[in-house]
Amino acid sequence: MYHPTTRLLTVLELLQAHGRLSGPELARRLDVDVRTLRRYIVRLEELGIPIMAERGRHGVYALVAGYKLPPMMFNDDEALALSLGLLAAGTLGLASATLAVESAQAKIERVLPTTLKTRVHALAETVRLQLRAGSPRHDGQTLLTLSSAAHAGQRVAFHYQAGSGQQTDREVDPYGLIYRDGLWYLVGHCHLRQALRNFRLDRISQVTPRSQAFRLPADFDPVGFLDQQLASLPRSERIEVRLHTDLDTARQAFRPDIGLFLAEADSVLLQARTDHLDWFARQLASVPFDFDILHPSSLLQALHSHAQKLLRQQPHQQGQTATGSPAVSAARTADGA
Repeated sequence: MYHPTTRLLTVLELLQAHGRLSGPELARRLDVDVRTLRRYIVRLEELGIPIMAERGRHGVYALVAGYKLPPMMFNDDEALALSLGLLAAGTLGLASATLAVESAQAKIERVLPTTLKTRVHALAETVRLQLRAGSPRHDGQTLLTLSSAAHAGQRVAFHYQAGSGQQTDREVDPYGLIYRDGLWYLVGHCHLRQALRNFRLDRISQVTPRSQAFRLPADFDPVGFLDQQLASLPRSERIEVRLHTDLDTARQAFRPDIGLFLAEADSVLLQARTDHLDWFARQLASVPFDFDILHPSSLLQALHSHAQKLLRQQPHQQGQTATGSPAVSAARTADGA
């Protein structure tokens, strides 16, 4: 729950950022009713903050022209969050990120007291985040335009080039944006296909907001939808593996887009597709629980090959065999292969 003093400062920040805001809009942003908002306005006026109030059905509030808030101040935790966020921003695949991060870091340091400024500067100089760098890099304006449209519930039009090279013009209701494994994705309802779709941002160009509005479907999860879409991409090999564990443990053991996890009575069925059985075998070999390979039998052969490779890395021991490998002994195939 916000402290009343925090809400007073938030009113000031909103008015300085937006110029003029109606009473209902300010109350909504503060999560209070209009009557409570009026008490905050009165309190600010008592503190000497010059606020203009235009009377009317909804009322409009604004700071007197020329009034500026004093510089922002941050505590230790806030400065840490901002600094780490700026460090992460450089890996998000935005072409202008490097210059923007340096500029933002300099502005933040100018308003910090000396002790905190030294700590923030130390973070920037010594901390490195090993996040997968975004590639290819693209203009951040596309991200800003799409996120603004998603927030406002506003349809967008854009040109899209698929991985196959096919080019189409789309009109989409943008539901959300997700950063995954170095790539940005847009999830939304495509009016050309009349269905939910995901789009890579580096393949989107010529974004134009439309006048049509939309409502986000109740309980829709853009991240969950993207996971399902990526897991269901057409691949050469269909895979089914029964995992002898619970659903939460199974999901934590694999990357989210590896496949679909279906809870059973005392196990979890993993359904997936892949073009590389060797890669999938390595993912299975790393899990801490038993599993049964239901399909295909060639996946068990790939697992055996991976186990043999691991055994060759160890000093030769009398009587050691491939079947002694933990990776192989943990796997049983349903068709007897």
